[in-house]
Amino acid sequence: MSDHEEHSSFIKTPRQLVVVILLSFVVPVVAIVLLVQVVVNRPHSDPATIRPEAIEARIQPVGRVEIGADTAVSKEPRGGEDIVKQYCGACHLSGAAGAPKIGDKAAWGKLARPGLAAMLKNAIQGKGSMPPRGGVSDLSDFELARAIVAMANQSGASLKEPAEPGK
Repeated sequence: MSDHEEHSSFIKTPRQLVVVILLSFVVPVVAIVLLVQVVVNRPHSDPATIRPEAIEARIQPVGRVEIGADTAVSKEPRGGEDIVKQYCGACHLSGAAGAPKIGDKAAWGKLARPGLAAMLKNAIQGKGSMPPRGGVSDLSDFELARAIVAMANQSGASLKEPAEPGK
């Protein structure tokens, strides 16, 4: 045999030759077209996104803290039951921090003995663990008195509903 081996090619038929020649032209052309598309079609921003209103909408804060801001309080004074449910009940229903529980006749009897004026004064100034006005600074004296009467009367006292100021 000969010491020289024949070179072999992966192209064995004329059909394979035609496919290889076509691909050698098509693949580079497609690559060039795609590259041109990438260069020419750079991403651009929508002109509407750079308007000042759009920028302000995107960078606005998530929340705001307003200290001492006027709240939308109705001119009509709130009822005692509503105030008790919304604020006072948190401590007075459970007896938290030594607050007299609503329904405890003995505790409320001692508090009601000096009268509504004394109870209102203690509520306005705060007593024990209770902060002034029960921690609700926007309660008027009249509303606070209504809440005291509601809690005391639920606990066996017979306090009279305070008269609305100005009437």
